Amino acid sequence: MKISLKVEYACRVLGQLARAYGKTKLAHIETLAKAEAVPANYLVQILNELRNGGLIVSRRGKQGGYALARAASEISLYDIVRVVDAEMLEAPVSTAGQSGARVSAAWRDVAAALEAALKSRTVENLLSRDAAEMWHI
Repeated sequence: MKISLKVEYACRVLGQLARAYGKTKLAHIETLAKAEAVPANYLVQILNELRNGGLIVSRRGKQGGYALARAASEISLYDIVRVVDAEMLEAPVSTAGQSGARVSAAWRDVAAALEAALKSRTVENLLSRDAAEMWHI
């Protein structure tokens, strides 16, 4: 399975934002980019998509930055993929030919299983569980 770099970066930055959820200080793009090793100019585009998709909020100005729009346990990987790379969820297979209908049905089943798996995992699942794994910003 191939996951787009955009989806990977979105998951990483949302995991980083989850660490600060509920705190008053918002995360700055430079800090997020450095912590997750994501190019800042590309991260701007991803953050805009996440904001437009309702997964994060942002505020401009000196006290500005980014934060999760809701708790990490309420944002599924499906939500992220749907916002950032919805084509990943599509399974358009032709029903042409003698085997087309069966092949199409098989890929629809696979797509449904992927969707269920993505919906069952949240940003909270992306957070490290022990102190050795934690990054502090």
